[in-house]
Amino acid sequence: MSNMIQAAREQVAALTQAAYEKAAAAGLLPAGAQVKATIEIPKDTAHGDYASSFAMAGAKALHKAPRQIAQAIVDNLDLSGSFFDKVEIAGPGFLNFTLGSKWYGEVLSDIQAEGETYGAVDEGKGERVMVEFVSANPTGPMHIGNARGGVLGDALSSVLERAGYDVWREFYVNDAGNQIAKFAKSIDARYLQLVLGEENYPFPEDGYHGDDIKELAQAFYDQHGPGWKDKPEEERQQAMAQYGLSVNIPKMKADLLRYKIQYDEWFLESGLHSSGYVAETVGMLTDKGWTYEKDGALWLNTTALLKQKYLNEGKTQEQVDKLDLKDDVLRRANGFYTYFAADIAYHRNKLEKRGFSKAINIWGADHHGHVARLQAALDGLGLDGSHRLIIVLMQLVNLLQDGQPVRMSKRSGKAIALRDLLDEVSVDAARFFFSSRSSTSALDFDLDLAVREDSENPVYYVQYAHARICSLVSRLAEEGDGVPDASAVDPAVFATEEEKSLIKTLSQLPEVIRLSARDYDPSHVNRYLITLAGEFHRFYNSCRIKGEEEKVLSARLKLADTVRSVIANCLALLGVSAPEKM
Repeated sequence: MSNMIQAAREQVAALTQAAYEKAAAAGLLPAGAQVKATIEIPKDTAHGDYASSFAMAGAKALHKAPRQIAQAIVDNLDLSGSFFDKVEIAGPGFLNFTLGSKWYGEVLSDIQAEGETYGAVDEGKGERVMVEFVSANPTGPMHIGNARGGVLGDALSSVLERAGYDVWREFYVNDAGNQIAKFAKSIDARYLQLVLGEENYPFPEDGYHGDDIKELAQAFYDQHGPGWKDKPEEERQQAMAQYGLSVNIPKMKADLLRYKIQYDEWFLESGLHSSGYVAETVGMLTDKGWTYEKDGALWLNTTALLKQKYLNEGKTQEQVDKLDLKDDVLRRANGFYTYFAADIAYHRNKLEKRGFSKAINIWGADHHGHVARLQAALDGLGLDGSHRLIIVLMQLVNLLQDGQPVRMSKRSGKAIALRDLLDEVSVDAARFFFSSRSSTSALDFDLDLAVREDSENPVYYVQYAHARICSLVSRLAEEGDGVPDASAVDPAVFATEEEKSLIKTLSQLPEVIRLSARDYDPSHVNRYLITLAGEFHRFYNSCRIKGEEEKVLSARLKLADTVRSVIANCLALLGVSAPEKM
């Protein structure tokens, strides 16, 4: 796994240490000092590419002025065979190292050698993590909030895989509980209105009012006729729920497949109930002393669990006492378990039964209040939920057209459905736009911008850079100039600022992957792509390729083709295509 930025840092440290030891052996500096220097990348490359603080950091231990130390280091530095051409002393004693052609050549060689896996880091060390995302209620069509969550979860999964994690993608299907009961009652009411007449059967006020419910009732009526009106209500509504789910879940799968999202598992909530796993989990909380009974219901002592969690995290007793904490019902007086009880059981299943080291969930920001409670409940089970359950909270999407908010869906009259959105804009544009901002930021999705074919549209801008290089490579191949192997390129050719800057940007991908995985934020990749495309366009406009002498043409063509491969690599992480023609 290549990380040429890290390799250069390590070489600065090694070269500096070797020079210090040589200077000490010559009696120029005291021997045996342990100096902890920082190695920074200056913003202005006029100050070199890497700056070491060795001379300042060692001043006290070496009993000399920093510039004296720096001079002794420079006088004893051996740069032969290294990544660096020169070292200069700057300011109070910084050692400024300037990269040489060897480093630029090795960046291209490493990218060629690693191919589609370039950028990989081993942060995860094979750790098994689950990313659960979308998990929309199967009671209606998926909306644009699910669209954002889908891309964030899918792109994050790809980034974590590239960062060395063993990733499992999961969709949690809420096919049990209150929402499904309401879903069944809503379809049943629409069915009875079809049989008895709309005026003769009232629709429940808290029912689902969308057109999709009417469509399900009509389809059930078309299949079964009016006879089900005479069946017992419980049997009828159970059949309505099963029928509605049998239609909606395949639709969700189809919508997500169109959106280039596939899961390792669609996990059914109903299985947790039917297997007794929810009851068993609640029993474990009771055995550990975290529950109590009141008004016929079984309650979780969430207050005590949260107090313990917050104290462990460093809050003071006074701070904790001021919090407005509440307990949660796990089992209602009627004997039914709550959604919270099922959620605790589901996450116990992830962490204990299936053994994932971390459970990462993409949730809407409206679930904020649920995060600490669920983590605390898992703490209560001894599963260290405070550290092993990671919740990525996602802010809202504002859909804009002609500069104005778009509020209504064509189908339901309420939320905008994912399939409606994908009828308006390409899957590539949707995926790139939805992953372009950190989940903690609200996202303005401009429908007009998403379909524009110019440099203002970020996905078009990046894809155009890829297509432009494909066209260049193809055109030169026809003239007999193929892309050379990296070993055949003379890196000393890369003399312009544009060439060097472009290669430095190529070298940054491993760090971008590391940060994306650390922050659970794939938007680092989007920003990197836009920067890389911009650096390429700058290079292409300044550095002629066609018509140059063979050595220069060959090196620049290799550089352009390397950019092409890295753009394709990063677009694939985001689930966006890399077209060869536009």
